[in-house]
Amino acid sequence: MMYPLVFVLLVSLLTQDTRLRAYSLPLSVTGLLIAAYHNLLYYGVIPEGLTQCAAGVSCTARQLEWLGFITIPLLSLTAFTVITLSLLLSPPRGQS
Repeated sequence: MMYPLVFVLLVSLLTQDTRLRAYSLPLSVTGLLIAAYHNLLYYGVIPEGLTQCAAGVSCTARQLEWLGFITIPLLSLTAFTVITLSLLLSPPRGQS
């Protein structure tokens, strides 16, 4: 969800599109929900046996951990939260 969102936001900013929220917010909220689910898996709130990750790489494997708590799933959740809140709280184009 993050990669298409980068291009959608960039094109919207360059073209001064006033419908930015209409097509950016669904991508951002979807990414936020997936990131929240991944964090619940990562921190053991949802048992790993209920996941679809059993065939490939584990969704709960600790691959990067800064300062003992900053993980890739947490960074993803933070980024989608910031993007979603920015889209919701910024004034609509033309109403500065």
